[in-house]
Amino acid sequence: MTRTTGVDVLVVGGGINGCGVAQAAAAAGYSVALLERKALAAGTSGRSSKLVHGGLRYLEGGHLRLVYESLRERRQLLRLAPDLVRPVPFHIPVYGDTARPAWKVATGLTLYALLAGITPLARFSIVPRRRWDELDGLKLDGLKRVFRYWDAQTDDAALTRAVWRSAESFGATSICPATLIAVESSADGVAVRYRQGDAEHSLTAGVLVNAAGPWVNEILKLVSPTPMRLPIALVQGTHIVLPGRLQRGVYYTEAADRRVVFVMPWQDKTLVGTTETVVANPADVGPRAKEIDYLLAVYRRYFPQGDATVLESFSGLRVLPAGVGAAFGRSREVVLHVDGEVAPRVLTIYGGKLTAYRATAGKVLRYLGRMLGGRGGGISTSELPLTADD
Repeated sequence: MTRTTGVDVLVVGGGINGCGVAQAAAAAGYSVALLERKALAAGTSGRSSKLVHGGLRYLEGGHLRLVYESLRERRQLLRLAPDLVRPVPFHIPVYGDTARPAWKVATGLTLYALLAGITPLARFSIVPRRRWDELDGLKLDGLKRVFRYWDAQTDDAALTRAVWRSAESFGATSICPATLIAVESSADGVAVRYRQGDAEHSLTAGVLVNAAGPWVNEILKLVSPTPMRLPIALVQGTHIVLPGRLQRGVYYTEAADRRVVFVMPWQDKTLVGTTETVVANPADVGPRAKEIDYLLAVYRRYFPQGDATVLESFSGLRVLPAGVGAAFGRSREVVLHVDGEVAPRVLTIYGGKLTAYRATAGKVLRYLGRMLGGRGGGISTSELPLTADD
């Protein structure tokens, strides 16, 4: 076994949350290593809806704090990563049989604008009827009103890689690909064993941050003493890619079960998603035929003349609180959970949104300050620009 030197913080998981924590911790002055079993953004952080948004639909559930936080983070990412995060218009068509009437949509957009603050992206408008035939072939039969507002779009995997490069610039190191074998936790820190290639290695860390997304509870099973695990639901979101590029932006459509499905431009094609299917095992992730049929039905309903040939499909997993009822009604708030109150050494991130990864990392950083002691002279991630791949 090869023994390596210790670090202050070991992050497990190379998605946007793991890379975000690595960036924030390294910029704050901690020594950081990140362990990932595949590659950066190999899971959900490369299979999302590619949106940096406040989450307009979360207002229906009363999640005002989450929407406010996400809108604040959207504003920051537009400033920090203009080459990676770009404003895009969103359209909400309202028909005679739409479950959400025009007055309700207008009320939601007004609240969304108030939460966004004084910014050009906060404004929304009504598309004049004379311009409806410019809306990418959107069905006009029964159409009563079309609202336009603004959010943003990104390449999720490229954004994750950019965050990691920033972390590296502050000395963070990667252990990738590698498989975690065991973690021994004590009042002094954690002793970690992992496999890379055919060799087994070990290292020590003051704190382990479990940012493994849908695998978080599997990681906790490797920790001794075994920490309590929170009950979660793994909810699969499937997308399909169709021919043709939308010219006018993103369409916020409503499925037959009232769920929101986005139809959006993506790499000169059309991306449609997402679904919410509960799966038992993170290894079981993958598009189901019924999910593809569901998305195609939504697309054909709103774009009856569009080409519905499925070129590609992919799925990512969300971590949501366990519970009864529809998945889309459950909270998207991130939960930080530690392995003990006296001398916590393992911190687990449950959930988290692409848009709010910086906010999540900031919350983790406050925990690290209590667990390890603060570091002087650190730099906030709000001061760190992010650049696209060379």
